[in-house]
Amino acid sequence: MAYNFLPCDRNQAYLLPPSLTDWLPEDHLAWFVLDAVEQIDLSQFYKKYRTDGVGNSAFHPSMMVALLIYSYCSGERSSRKIEKHCQTDVAYKVVTANQYPDHSTISRFRKDNQSHLKKLFLEILRLCVEADIVKLGNVSLDGTKIKANASLSANRTLKHLEQEIDKMLSEADAKDAEEDKAYGADKRGDELPEDMRDRNSRINRLKACKERLEQEKAEAEKQQQDKIDERKSKEENTGKKPRGRKPKPAEEAGNKDAKANVTDPDSRIMKTRKGFVQGLNAQAVTTEQQIIVAEDVTQEENDKQQLHPMLEQAEENRQAVEIEEEMGVALADAGYCSEDNFTKEPAGDIELLVATQKDYKQRKAMAEQPPPEEPIPDGLSPTELMERKLLTERGRELYKIRGQTVEPVFGQIKDVRGFDRFMQRGIEACRGEWSLICATHNLLKLWRSKKACWN
Repeated sequence: MAYNFLPCDRNQAYLLPPSLTDWLPEDHLAWFVLDAVEQIDLSQFYKKYRTDGVGNSAFHPSMMVALLIYSYCSGERSSRKIEKHCQTDVAYKVVTANQYPDHSTISRFRKDNQSHLKKLFLEILRLCVEADIVKLGNVSLDGTKIKANASLSANRTLKHLEQEIDKMLSEADAKDAEEDKAYGADKRGDELPEDMRDRNSRINRLKACKERLEQEKAEAEKQQQDKIDERKSKEENTGKKPRGRKPKPAEEAGNKDAKANVTDPDSRIMKTRKGFVQGLNAQAVTTEQQIIVAEDVTQEENDKQQLHPMLEQAEENRQAVEIEEEMGVALADAGYCSEDNFTKEPAGDIELLVATQKDYKQRKAMAEQPPPEEPIPDGLSPTELMERKLLTERGRELYKIRGQTVEPVFGQIKDVRGFDRFMQRGIEACRGEWSLICATHNLLKLWRSKKACWN
């Protein structure tokens, strides 16, 4: 009996080399990323390379950029796992032209080009504009807490930091004396222990944390002293003792329980719905089509200070990528609510529609309370005026858009693509990483729209 099976001979030698174009279907994401990279200006990436051809050959910058973009689109950010994919995954082989950059090369390229990778956000946003999938008008702003590459248990108080620094320096002195005795003073016995030679070692991070806490303590003491001086001046001018509790001494104003993280001093303790995390606050401004038009990362635990800076960045990006349509209404939740935010003029003359209370309370008020009566009463505060605007029929309809735009974007990034923790440390490195995540989010939207201008 003879079976009619297709041959499966793994020792078959090919007379002609196989073509990469036969490895993946034409509509695969890998081909789309390669086409997109061809449309992007990569001149900044070439500046650090020699033009005389001298030295060891380097991987082509366009290939490395395409590799990072494709891996981030696929939800993979670990340089070691990317290296493994380059050896085993057909799509990665296509992107790298069957080359195998190791994890050190990938990590070094990402680190050395942080500022250039951040500019990819605008380049990819421009591709989305050319494909006519960026519609402004109503935009939504929100922030989400992203875990840092650090643990909550690595936080230390100022007193603990001082003790740990003193201990490490004492150990260094003891090590010096031991080496002098063993090798002699002329045999480099004065060098520090191995774990203290690197400028990025633990003691430097400890000192950075200590400096930050000392600065915060000094600022708190200064503010308290200003209150004391103001109260004293008022008492001298009026001849009467001011009402209220007497301010405590300036030296007691600092928070003795304040902590800093010795693994990533730039990270902060952030409160989330699921408890506290060691992380950073990632911001995004999105369109109704869920395209991100502005992004940033901040150390602020709340969003109040981010409203106007994010809208200013969105306006700058709009002009940079030459979007003719202007933003009309900016929608935000109660995290951005403050009198100062409502009194300051927004960039680009954008109208603000910001919730004045927690989301569930805001929805309940909109569902139960009738529209406000006309005319508008005199003497209302900016917050009261905003609350009144939210309860109008127009305000209710507009605010519904917010939950359909920016919140799904964070869900797609954090839950679908698995980006709930930064891989890198330091605020600038995390900003570059978040920018690349947002850029690839937009690129995936462009790919799925099938409206790319080169298709």
